[in-house]
Amino acid sequence: MFVGRQAELESLAKQYNRSQFQFAVVYGRRRVGKTTLINAFCIDKKAIYFVAIESTAKENLAILSRQILSVLAPDAPQTPFPSFADAIEYVFIRAQKERIVLVIDEYPYLAESDKSVSSVLQAAIDKHQADSKLFLILCGSSMSFMENQVLGYKSPLYGRRTSQCKVLPLSYYDCAEMLPGFTKDEQITLYGITGGIPEYISRIDNGLSLRDNTQDLFFDPSGRLFEEPSNLLKQELKMPQTYNGIITAIATGSSRINEIATKTGIETSQCSNMLQTLMGLGLVKKEQPAAMSHSRKSIYVLSDQMFIFWYRFVLPDMSRILAGFGHKVCDEVMERLSGHTGYAFEECAKQYMWRMLGTGGLPVAFKDIGRWWGTNPMEKREEEIDFIAWADNSAIFGECKWKTTAIGEDVLDGLIQKAQFLPQFTHKAYALFSRTGFTEAVQARAALKGDVMLVTPAEML
Repeated sequence: MFVGRQAELESLAKQYNRSQFQFAVVYGRRRVGKTTLINAFCIDKKAIYFVAIESTAKENLAILSRQILSVLAPDAPQTPFPSFADAIEYVFIRAQKERIVLVIDEYPYLAESDKSVSSVLQAAIDKHQADSKLFLILCGSSMSFMENQVLGYKSPLYGRRTSQCKVLPLSYYDCAEMLPGFTKDEQITLYGITGGIPEYISRIDNGLSLRDNTQDLFFDPSGRLFEEPSNLLKQELKMPQTYNGIITAIATGSSRINEIATKTGIETSQCSNMLQTLMGLGLVKKEQPAAMSHSRKSIYVLSDQMFIFWYRFVLPDMSRILAGFGHKVCDEVMERLSGHTGYAFEECAKQYMWRMLGTGGLPVAFKDIGRWWGTNPMEKREEEIDFIAWADNSAIFGECKWKTTAIGEDVLDGLIQKAQFLPQFTHKAYALFSRTGFTEAVQARAALKGDVMLVTPAEML
């Protein structure tokens, strides 16, 4: 089932429809759906799709040769080309007369098997880009390799790409389309568990309950996601155990760099470098209070919803799960799941605001959105606002509640009070997101004020 990715498909199609040489770099974390996206694009096109493997250069050349010849010369002997340079040259020349797509997937594996392959591609591009109609796509899951060795300025390929596409997890809205057998509450909960990764969502059985799916995926030693974060770290990083310690520290409440360094026993400078690596992988993000660009209150938080879930609920109980008590652990987690979903609900709310911005249906045409925290000068305590969507002197202040009770006037009053701590905004509007709706009093005030949005999962989906 192919869902979403319309913008990515349209971008690739736009490039394909141009007559000249095009070179796209498609990358993103593992399981995010890069191959599915490119396969969908290649339908009904003359396309050579080569997936490199962790093997020798000779083996990869043999596979590439078979893929090229099966598409461009199916009746010719399937003899491997003498070299990668010969194989690439052959494709470029054939593409002088017709549009051909050449996809090299898992490009880091190919580059590792033959260190010269990037230079070979560079030479071929420089020689033929003016007379060839080839559409070259390099795809890879190793984020650091693709950003440094393909897109980076030290790469032989630097400056030759015509486009790049970092494939991100699906939005909650697209995830819901893949989960027709669940209620809207459950769709948001499952988004919070899977992090919007298509491969994970595809493993969810629409015929089973939310609880049974969660147990099968995470709390069974044979479950698809039981060891997934550990496996991903091993694939991407040279010191997975050290990085595992950093992620664990963040997941258990450490958010400032000195706290993380102290908890893990890592020197602050080394910890800073490792946090940068995790940010490059899309697992960690650095936040500062919204609308305060010069704030020194930066913190680090996990940005991958599935990692948050796994480090909070699976890793701490790994021993019990391995001992056969996964069903009991799952039962306990389900009782505490609303707290995790509440965090995911805030992310969904921000995505919803971006979607609504495109419709022009918001009181503020905001330019950025983010969480805010700061000091209440009157009460001498820290306050938080789930999100502020702002532009210039105007802002929408948002509060999200994932509870079984309707939001009352106290929540709206509290949000209006906290908004006063940001006097730079002279035009203020408010947005309340509630799992179970709003009291009649809040609905009446919203109708009267005209600057209060009331949103439930029903509107979001």
